[in-house]
Amino acid sequence: MTAATTSVITRPTRLLSLDLLRGLTIGFMILVNNNGDGLRAYAPLKHADWNGFTPTDLVFPTFLFLVGISTVLSTASRLAQGATRQSLFLHTLRRAVTLYLLGLIVNSFPLFHLHTLRFYGVLPRIAICYLIVATLYLLSPGWRSKLALAVAALAAYWLLMRFVPVPGYGIPTHDIPLLDRDANLTAWLDRQPFSPSHLYERTRDPEGLLSTLPSLATALMGMLTGIYLRTSHTLARKARGIAIAGLSCALLGGLWNLSFPLNKKLWTSSFVLFAGGFSLLLLALCIWIVDLRAPDLSPAASHPATPSSKTRSPFAPLLVFGTNAIAAYVFSELLQGGIGHIFIHPHLNLPQWAYRGILAAIPNPPFASLLYSIAFVLVCWLAIYPLYRKKIFIKI
Repeated sequence: MTAATTSVITRPTRLLSLDLLRGLTIGFMILVNNNGDGLRAYAPLKHADWNGFTPTDLVFPTFLFLVGISTVLSTASRLAQGATRQSLFLHTLRRAVTLYLLGLIVNSFPLFHLHTLRFYGVLPRIAICYLIVATLYLLSPGWRSKLALAVAALAAYWLLMRFVPVPGYGIPTHDIPLLDRDANLTAWLDRQPFSPSHLYERTRDPEGLLSTLPSLATALMGMLTGIYLRTSHTLARKARGIAIAGLSCALLGGLWNLSFPLNKKLWTSSFVLFAGGFSLLLLALCIWIVDLRAPDLSPAASHPATPSSKTRSPFAPLLVFGTNAIAAYVFSELLQGGIGHIFIHPHLNLPQWAYRGILAAIPNPPFASLLYSIAFVLVCWLAIYPLYRKKIFIKI
């Protein structure tokens, strides 16, 4: 009882809006990653073919943005409770390695063929960005160095993609088009250490080596937001500031798009600003809806270890994913990989069979694809819900 009381007293204020936005992001990520028919799904539920964006393209940046926020809040909390910086760095390193190894498992499940193992990926990118930003925060919790580094990363990536000659192809905008699909510096670097069988798109990888540089800026934007959330300003003022920053970033990204196109697969600097602005606006909206308009739900009731009946009522469906985000994502990817290798007929696996069954009842391919995706999300939600119900929150 003494230990439990101490835990409640030392627990920092937690914004329900963060868990809500995280749950929304993971839920949508699972939805778009599991279309019944990837070719004929509704356009907003597919990635942009190359330049440009769809709502699907904004999902991963939003999650990486939230990683940056969570890193600040959790690290500051542990430091306040007496943890040493050395112990927190070791914890950060272990967590990053675990995330990276989970990424390798997700990428290769269930066959685990070494010659096709993908070393890049969603979880590996999160692991690398988390390790860097968490280490930076441990070295210095101030915001100026983080802002300078984010700006430098975006500028450096633009300079590299715009002016550095691509071996075997030439100079962008002179010998080759800017952001050519395969004749760009990012794709060229992705191909150097790995053969095509290790790359997601054979000639390039959307979570490749060089594009990790601007993705670090995405995580730093989240870290700057987390630092701002820890200031003494009122929550209403913070929400306004976050909204203004979001609108500014989105506008800057849109303007930069005119000369350096938005491109999620290359994670261009303009895309970082635009997607980061979108994430900031979403966060401001969630704070306004949840933490300001429904203050009785936050902060005390918002901690996932003590969900009240009110948190279970309007927000619990998203909190189920939001409080076990990595577990939900990993489960969805393993489930997708597993059932994809269950064959009803020699050339018809279980997902294809299920989609065709829906399509037979509803002969509308995009809508049938959406129904399949919703059913897949529901299966994942039902699998994760017992953890939320029993207050089990998996921390890597």
